[in-house]
Amino acid sequence: MQAGNKTYRSASDIPENVPVFPLSGALLLPGGQMPLNVFEPRYLEMVDTALRGDRLIGMIQPRFSGDTGATDCPELCAVGCLGRLASFAESGDGRYLISLEGVCRFRLVSELTVRTPFRQCRITPFEADLAEEDAGVDVNRAELLRVFKEYLDANELEADWDSVKRASNDTLVNALSMMSPYGPAEKQALLEAPDLKARAETLVALTEMALARDKDDFGKTLQ
Repeated sequence: MQAGNKTYRSASDIPENVPVFPLSGALLLPGGQMPLNVFEPRYLEMVDTALRGDRLIGMIQPRFSGDTGATDCPELCAVGCLGRLASFAESGDGRYLISLEGVCRFRLVSELTVRTPFRQCRITPFEADLAEEDAGVDVNRAELLRVFKEYLDANELEADWDSVKRASNDTLVNALSMMSPYGPAEKQALLEAPDLKARAETLVALTEMALARDKDDFGKTLQ
């Protein structure tokens, strides 16, 4: 996996301990780009630390069911995605405008006891995400695009179809998953899909359910 000018080929290229950014509803996937507007002091310090080190930050969601822990330190989901700081800019009012490029998913092993204001965790990477082979060969691209077009039409939205046609299957699936308007549980399901084919199928199923629900709600308003 190439992220910026750094190549990650095996688990040995991934640090065991990383700072983590818990953010509900946020989905970063390998190869994807996530812009972030950072303003909390603890996360400003986290970005400073990452810039001085290996530039890696773990994006992870707080748990969204059951015992979620303290409000200021919620329990975390079991799986997140590692991102490399691909761009960085400072605003005039003390914020950082950054972009993370997805490197690989990781499984949370344990949270570390640290003195930093931001949280840090021990992780194990999903080594399959670091492989160079084409992961999108089994994706049903036609079905994915059919449902995507239905969703756009139903919501009166437009797409840059030239860019869509040029995109590889893995880029297309991951970009649509990250852009999808679904909640934390659905985003986590997309993240934890075992492979790209399963992620595409999950995205199609979620979109078809949303379309069916919208049609049902529209029918009820006419009654």
